[in-house]
Amino acid sequence: GGRRGPRELLLAPVSAAARRRLTPGGGHPRIEVFSAMPVDAAPEGLTLTRNTLAWTRARFGPPRLTGGADLVGTSLVETGVVDEARYREAVHALVRAHGVTRYFAHRRESAAKLRHLTDGTGLEVVRPDLPLELTARRGPTGRTLLSFPSTVVHTLPLALAGTGVRIAVLDIDPDWLTGHASPRAQGFLAGVTSSARAAHRLTSLPSNP
Repeated sequence: GGRRGPRELLLAPVSAAARRRLTPGGGHPRIEVFSAMPVDAAPEGLTLTRNTLAWTRARFGPPRLTGGADLVGTSLVETGVVDEARYREAVHALVRAHGVTRYFAHRRESAAKLRHLTDGTGLEVVRPDLPLELTARRGPTGRTLLSFPSTVVHTLPLALAGTGVRIAVLDIDPDWLTGHASPRAQGFLAGVTSSARAAHRLTSLPSNP
């Protein structure tokens, strides 16, 4: 499938049931959505209010910056989209190439996979108790923050604006996708990456440097 349009990107983090309720139909009042996701024009029937994370910046930080790099993990392996062996190889390569010292684990990542990621790398796995935007803003945070395609590549640049943290989004190699992955998976992941580059001027890096 092709890349998703404005409505799909806006509602991507929302459950299917919520999407049905958030899609205006005949006779329904207009709906306002408060979102940090980049949408040039609100879909018909929706009023979009931009969330700039101003409260987060005012309430927390700025963070103390460490000399190394942090890597934001993903649950694409657990959801059957990405092959685990390919993912582990990529993380190990990123540690070597960018001096990654900490790995912010997604809440759905398995303990077994995380143990494999630390083997031979010295990588410290962190399971944040708070949303990553708050954790990064409170610090300490790496001077470089690498992330696989996720909504955080849109929210972290807002949360960390003005701190000097360099954020880069990592491309997902199509060869990593499993046979169980949806035909639309690659298009969606590429759409997240390209929209983050356009909206926040993020650097895009290969996952196998």
